[in-house]
Amino acid sequence: MKTELEKIRRETEGYSASKLLADMASRFEGKIALASSMSAEDQVVTHMLHEHRLPVRIFTLDTGRLPQETYDTIEATNKKYGIQIKILFPDYHLVETIVNQKGPNLFYQSRENRKLCCNVRKVIPLRRELSSLGAWITGLRREQSLTRDVLERLEWDEGNELIKINPLADWKTEQIWDYIRSHDIPYNVLHDQGYPSIGCAPCTRAVGDAADIRAGRWWWESPIQKECGLHNGAEAAEKRR
Repeated sequence: MKTELEKIRRETEGYSASKLLADMASRFEGKIALASSMSAEDQVVTHMLHEHRLPVRIFTLDTGRLPQETYDTIEATNKKYGIQIKILFPDYHLVETIVNQKGPNLFYQSRENRKLCCNVRKVIPLRRELSSLGAWITGLRREQSLTRDVLERLEWDEGNELIKINPLADWKTEQIWDYIRSHDIPYNVLHDQGYPSIGCAPCTRAVGDAADIRAGRWWWESPIQKECGLHNGAEAAEKRR
């Protein structure tokens, strides 16, 4: 499939986000899913999938440390669209091991510990789900962080060996919120409380209207390090700098 990627890029060049999703849903029917963190961007994609009745399943990762507002968003989304978002959990044996060895707040101690926690709670469950797919969809945008400024709408995910679709890669923040408001899309209310980016509760804080959208994520680390490992392209970006 990697060899087909350039061909697909040429054939879908200039497509709108919704048309790209429709095309990819047709190409990978039964083998495609949206990995949603319930972010504003993911909610936009969820709406597009529902609006166009696209055969794409949706799943989310429950790390065990999410804010209550994120669970409320899951329920509101299920109710509005008449769907059941699949919730993935980490292996509790692995969680018990790292917490008992390094403590419940290990992520504050070092970047290595933080990445270990993200790997156990996010990356491993994600890879388990992606193993049966040919393509996966994200809500990533270039504007979100330094590690995503070279993001393409269609990429090859080397780590998971499948196509990664970022239909909103070139969207601006204003476009996201205009779309949400005009379509009455459910969103995480923490966005209204100064949280532009929302992850696990202990690793996310309010930053108001900060220029860096992900300033509130892992704020004790440098901007170039602010990825959890779900998106391999970030590691490549870090090495290029």
